[in-house]
Amino acid sequence: MQTSPAVPRQAAPPSTPDPAQEPAPATGRTGRFGLPTATALVMGNIIGGGIFMIPAAVAPYGTVSLVSFVVLTVGAIALALVFGQLARRNPRTGGPYVYAREAFGDFAGFLSAWSYWITTWVSNAALAVAAVGYLDVLVPIQHSKWLTIGAALTVQWLPALANLAGTRYVGAVQLVSTVLKFIPLALVAIGGLGFFDPSKLGPFNASGQSWAGGMTAAAAILLFSYLGVESAAMSAGEVRDPERNVGQASVLGTSGAALVYLLGTLAVFGTVAHDKLVHSTAPFSDAVDNMFGGSWGGTVIAVAALVSMTGALNGWTLLAAQAPYAAAQDGLFPAVFAAKRRGVPVFGVLVSVSLASLLTILNFTTGSQGAFNILVLVTTFTATVPYLLSTAAQLYWLVRGESGKVTPGRLTRDAVLGLGAFAFSLWLLAGAGYAAVYQGVLFLFAGILVYVWLAGRRAREATSS
Repeated sequence: MQTSPAVPRQAAPPSTPDPAQEPAPATGRTGRFGLPTATALVMGNIIGGGIFMIPAAVAPYGTVSLVSFVVLTVGAIALALVFGQLARRNPRTGGPYVYAREAFGDFAGFLSAWSYWITTWVSNAALAVAAVGYLDVLVPIQHSKWLTIGAALTVQWLPALANLAGTRYVGAVQLVSTVLKFIPLALVAIGGLGFFDPSKLGPFNASGQSWAGGMTAAAAILLFSYLGVESAAMSAGEVRDPERNVGQASVLGTSGAALVYLLGTLAVFGTVAHDKLVHSTAPFSDAVDNMFGGSWGGTVIAVAALVSMTGALNGWTLLAAQAPYAAAQDGLFPAVFAAKRRGVPVFGVLVSVSLASLLTILNFTTGSQGAFNILVLVTTFTATVPYLLSTAAQLYWLVRGESGKVTPGRLTRDAVLGLGAFAFSLWLLAGAGYAAVYQGVLFLFAGILVYVWLAGRRAREATSS
């Protein structure tokens, strides 16, 4: 099998690389992911485990949270469209990293890749910890610390092994897991509408503040649920006909995930009484129990949650290797991250899953659940850095007005989309909170030492040659 062509390392790259000097991107014939698989990658990464707790998390704000869903969906689709436009111009693996470096130079590209890499492996640790909680419903294991750790590590390493087997297996697992987790979610989202009881909805605004304030407060929780919209762009080098399919997959996957979120939350709101939903620890299970009677809903939802999280781990494990892979091709990450086998950056997969495993073990052995939750919030900040840089890159090309990168007839439309996506990214950043932003900046700036080391070494090599 062919892999995406490597980008040769330059001894002293310019601060703003000239796109005309970049090697030609992978053609549509070398991609391994078709449109269905790329769409499943986006949808699967967006719909992780959060869907199973969202209705209870936003219930204290009332049904005004449904308005937040609609506003956020518009912003997320605008961001997906921007990623599609950027991928059409430069369909290389690495997505946000590629766009930031092309527009603003090596340092911005490195910050995007470093920030995104942190997001992926910390998020994978969080998904594994959450998956163990649902596994305990089926097989009680949390009475033993070591059984719990073993289960969490197994949940992480099985998707990693699927990745190491090659991108065709990654795509197959992602497609199957997305279909499997969509079935029970659709059962609640669509079937629940037949049991819908308006009297259970509760007040429109239950927050005690203005409806706009309640909507914003609910949005701060819901914002975290849309991370992953960039998944197809990040793996563009593995997508067939990326100029067309990345944009379509981003929009279809984001729209599909948003539809599941909105209908699922609406169905739970209408089948579980508001006063009970506010205190529910398993809202979808409660909804199924109310719809069909009995207590088997918890088992069904636990299985669906495990499938959902395993699929999300499968996709995020691939993305954890793609950002450093693209940066390593340009000499902005250690060269070992650029090595591929069966279309997968093997070293990136192994390092990322190892770091996630260490963080998982630390969580369970030290009992530092509070610190771990802060790290999860930090990933919301680190994910928005590539979003902001990517949307800024889109606006940069629009302002600069290069004919090769801007279609004059669509300038107004593209400008509106770019500004909307930038505002959405800022809203994501605000939703992370002050503590998460503060600690996220520390994580981000710690990477500067890595950049200094690599840039200094390249400069020394250029001087001595």
